[in-house]
Amino acid sequence: MSAGEWIQHAIWWQVYPLGFVGAHPADPPPTADEHRLLRITEWFDHAIELGASGVALGPVFASRTHGYDTTDHYRIDPRLGDGSDFDTLIAEARSRGLRVLLDGVFNHVGVDFPHTSWLRKRGRGSADDFDTFEGHGELRALDHDKPEVVEYTVDVMKHWLERGADGWRLDAAYAVADRFWAQVLPRVREAFPHAWFVGEVIHGDYAACVGDSSFDSVTQYELWKAIWSSLNDGNFHELDWALLRHNEFLESFAPLTFVGNHDVTRIASRVDDIRHLGHALVLLMTVGGVPSVYAGDEAGYRGVKEERFGGDDAVRPEFGSPPMDIDGHASDVFRLHQYLIGLRRRHPWLHAARTLPLALTNRQYIYQSRAGSETLVVALNIDDKPLRVALPELGLGGGHVVGGSGAPPQEAVSETDVEPHGWLVIAPTPQP
Repeated sequence: MSAGEWIQHAIWWQVYPLGFVGAHPADPPPTADEHRLLRITEWFDHAIELGASGVALGPVFASRTHGYDTTDHYRIDPRLGDGSDFDTLIAEARSRGLRVLLDGVFNHVGVDFPHTSWLRKRGRGSADDFDTFEGHGELRALDHDKPEVVEYTVDVMKHWLERGADGWRLDAAYAVADRFWAQVLPRVREAFPHAWFVGEVIHGDYAACVGDSSFDSVTQYELWKAIWSSLNDGNFHELDWALLRHNEFLESFAPLTFVGNHDVTRIASRVDDIRHLGHALVLLMTVGGVPSVYAGDEAGYRGVKEERFGGDDAVRPEFGSPPMDIDGHASDVFRLHQYLIGLRRRHPWLHAARTLPLALTNRQYIYQSRAGSETLVVALNIDDKPLRVALPELGLGGGHVVGGSGAPPQEAVSETDVEPHGWLVIAPTPQP
């Protein structure tokens, strides 16, 4: 099965391994004989229960601190374990039908990276005056014009795909010239045509980046920002604009969509009104793309990213042994994730769905997700008054509610109300 086929059904559960198993920050750090990487496999059944089809791992390769200062791309970080632990993780994932995505840091390396001749120099400075990634002195930039760096990246990626990985997230891809990836990825695909490659791109021309680099996908930060910002500001016009852009991206690729990851404030902390947490998740699971859920978000975990040393720690906590402590509000959030992920998996056409606005005000939004003859109508209300949904007035004959806040499924409906600060998903009746 090619990547283009299996990725249409993919829903990732994202894990930041070093934080997840308590390996960073840790004093003293764990040693390889603790085999902490295997703690992640204990959570695979949780990922299955959630409805995920794959596990997207953060850095697992040897590094000095947070994993993004890699020192040896061929070696599992000794704080996590060793190569046999990785093989066990792959086997456990395979036994459950889970895909595994790795995080490749090929823009920069740690100060202990042995191949100093592969590093990019600053102008005409001294021999050890290396360029850095965004001013971080401990992150030295690779010189991507060097053939050795191309060869090394190709070989590393092929090595771990051969060991059982299904694809790569390419960290800080936005900082690397597209021509570098265009040299690397076709060679890797030649050996592993099933693999999927997603670049971390924060801003810019996503479609051009995909075309020039040969990525399969990029991270959809535009939509991430528009989701929480429109909910907080009461401005669905911003969201509508982002979805128009999202439609354009879907013409050439399926973006990696998310409302939380290891680099941003958790969505439960980001939304100003916790009643709108469900709206964010509804959006994630009913628009086109490849959805990803950051571990802990499915239980409403909170955490604020801060711009300081150690400012990521709050969003990268240690997880104990399963099961997750889910009760009260956390239980509601988990069940909502299960329901909406189930809805997504029952409607795999949503992977390529485009959205069409049917009704739009600052605080009320009705849109249609469509792919071919398949369609769903989503109504979002963040206002203090109900939202009236009259399907005939929207050009639809009728339908039935398949889910919503405070609204059990209904056999048939032509008009209905969305409660204040609520949402509905409606399956329209096919038109003759």
